[in-house]
Amino acid sequence: MERPIAFMQRDAALAEARNLRTKIRRGEFQDATSGYASGLAQGNVVILPKNWADDFLLFCQKNPIACPLLAVSLPGQPLLDALGDDIDIRSDVPEYRVFRHGEFTKETQNIRDLWRPDMVTFVLGCSFSFEDALMRAGLSLRNIESQSNVSMYQTNIPANPSQHFSGNLVVSMRPFTPADAIRAIQITSRLPKSHGAPIHFGNPEMIGISDISSPDFGDPVTIKDDEIPVFWACGVTPQLAIANARPPIAITHAPGKMLVTDISTEQLSIL
Repeated sequence: MERPIAFMQRDAALAEARNLRTKIRRGEFQDATSGYASGLAQGNVVILPKNWADDFLLFCQKNPIACPLLAVSLPGQPLLDALGDDIDIRSDVPEYRVFRHGEFTKETQNIRDLWRPDMVTFVLGCSFSFEDALMRAGLSLRNIESQSNVSMYQTNIPANPSQHFSGNLVVSMRPFTPADAIRAIQITSRLPKSHGAPIHFGNPEMIGISDISSPDFGDPVTIKDDEIPVFWACGVTPQLAIANARPPIAITHAPGKMLVTDISTEQLSIL
């Protein structure tokens, strides 16, 4: 008996995800992960010492749109079995950013030499996970069409602070015609673990973005005359909060370079 197409597609996506993680672990892939492993969730990564982890967990709980939790590890545990087969957080992200006392110090492809027995890993939902749902609905994504990283911007919208972590929201932007923007809002509202519905659309200056052509992270994309920019909360938000909190060490993913999991986007849907 032939397997249903949906199962065959999931098998293909799992194989792609695991092959991609293998390439990342070997140092053979350092690019943005948008568009890879269709139908599977991707995650933002934050790694902190245990004595900072509880306060960061509170920050995530107070900001579930910007920081939707997919997984939290036990201290010192680098394997994330709940998110996929043989995921090792020390090597399976294309590029990491290392912060010391809130200051960015370097990017690296592997953090095995930095790993400590008190490290706690947080994996947060990512907007790349809903891009597949948008494309399956027939919507075009400019960043994927142009093979570039998504545009990301700092805003003037404050996050809800915890004791140590605070800062303004970062957003990712995708341009759509007004009709497609409405459809995108409907689709992404079903996916709160992937940032959910947009937090703003239209005039970027209303959320503190003075130059839409110059993103703070990622790459600029063309916005056509019949399109409006649509903004979703972004998992780069914790990087600004980390800079303000100034923990002795913190490790995150590099913007656009996510952890690709084995969890299907549909598993994270609320409808």
